[in-house]
Amino acid sequence: MSADFLITERRGGPLLLSMPHGGTTIPDWLAPRLSANGTAIDDTDWWIDKLYDFAASLDATVLRTTLSRYVIDVNRDPSGASLYPGQATTELCPVTDFDGIPLYKDGEAPGEAEIADRRVRYFAPYHAALEAELARLKSIHGYALLFDCHSIRSVVPRLFEGRLPVFNIGTNSGAACDDGIAAAVVTACAAHPDFDYALNGRFKGGWITRRYGKPADGVHAVQLELAQLAYMEEARPWRFDPIKTQRLQPTLRTALAGMIDWGKTHFGAKR
Repeated sequence: MSADFLITERRGGPLLLSMPHGGTTIPDWLAPRLSANGTAIDDTDWWIDKLYDFAASLDATVLRTTLSRYVIDVNRDPSGASLYPGQATTELCPVTDFDGIPLYKDGEAPGEAEIADRRVRYFAPYHAALEAELARLKSIHGYALLFDCHSIRSVVPRLFEGRLPVFNIGTNSGAACDDGIAAAVVTACAAHPDFDYALNGRFKGGWITRRYGKPADGVHAVQLELAQLAYMEEARPWRFDPIKTQRLQPTLRTALAGMIDWGKTHFGAKR
């Protein structure tokens, strides 16, 4: 099956940037079934590809999907199990947005058979590509570094209390990467003069971080959930702010460079 909704920028360094929620495309077969709120796709990780447009300078591979997370969320457990039991979240195929507002018109939400079909058509190709790229990087370097790129509104009362820290670093409570990698990312974020951070707070890492972050197997994974106020307007029409971005990008670059430096120190440079 062709996966023309996937975009891979393949490079030779050990770092892979995953961007599972930056897509904005709603397929023609689905759009008529969505509510006005559904077609607005407000929960997109807006402009995430532009935010990390310096990836090539780090020789980092980028994998992203053009599909909206409302089609299927490739950062959820494919079984449908919640990643945050007891806390509000959205599903594999979301039926409400982050505020709890329905995404579908009455009677149009997907059933189990349709969800299973979307897993095959859209979820599986993303993860097949992700696995292939990690395997390729491991074959070159003997290890791979995975950075899962996310962003969200800084205030979403249904999901968390108060205002979210700007930098939300998730390592599956330390299980997804070496402590030295987490320390490199934390150090970079903590050095920002204006923004705060949290490590394994409300966002500990989604399915991608938890599934692929296996230090014993040579794959170290980190998720970064950014508060969108740091680089854009947090309301429709979700405008990108190049001035804010210019101030934020050095911190992101330093965090990623710190991961790469850790890898070189611990594994050596094979290329």
